Amino acid sequence: MLRYAIYFVPLSGNPLNEAAAQWLGRDVFTGVPIDRASPVADADDETFQSLTQSPRRYGFHGTLKAPFELAEGRTIEAFADAVEAHAKTLAPFALPQFRVGQLGPFFALLPTERSEPLAALASDLVIRFDGFRAPLSAADIARRDPDKLSASQRGNLLNWGYPYVLDDFSFHMTLTNPVPDALSQAFQTAACRHFEPFMAEPQSVDALSVFVEPERGAPFSLYKQFPIG
Repeated sequence: MLRYAIYFVPLSGNPLNEAAAQWLGRDVFTGVPIDRASPVADADDETFQSLTQSPRRYGFHGTLKAPFELAEGRTIEAFADAVEAHAKTLAPFALPQFRVGQLGPFFALLPTERSEPLAALASDLVIRFDGFRAPLSAADIARRDPDKLSASQRGNLLNWGYPYVLDDFSFHMTLTNPVPDALSQAFQTAACRHFEPFMAEPQSVDALSVFVEPERGAPFSLYKQFPIG
């Protein structure tokens, strides 16, 4: 079954997208693979490719509404039209500056402080477009290991299809798979060096992007990007 998501991705033409494509090895707008040598000391090309496989598949993004299957009777055209119409009612806003940080063993671009406008936008999108979402299957719920989630996260999973929404939302733009401790410092150094030009100036939330996963495990691709405002 196809799945759809609403992501934050900077507008097409933003140099951050190009830098992320070079890091991950795939252009989020075209889906075209990009060959490059490993930028990480002590990690050969094969190791670097392996340790960036998951974010390469998902594409460079920050999740606003997590992937979901469409509810019966709903269409992607109607969903995209609704997202486009809502994007036109919004105003762009600046994010806090980014830093390279870790979420457990994963590396990601993280805002230096919580953005309340971004958290409010994400919560609104989760709720506003929930009518397009099919209920999770028992297998989908089990895949999330609900016993390891907090009570709030379990409630989010059952009510909204994803644990990390509303008060549990934490914005990030993933750069790696779990990185072994032995390579952690090397990845930190390389990622900071690679994304350093984008840490001085705040990025703007200036678009909503609808992404599609054609089948489970396949690379996500951009369906349409809608400028805000």
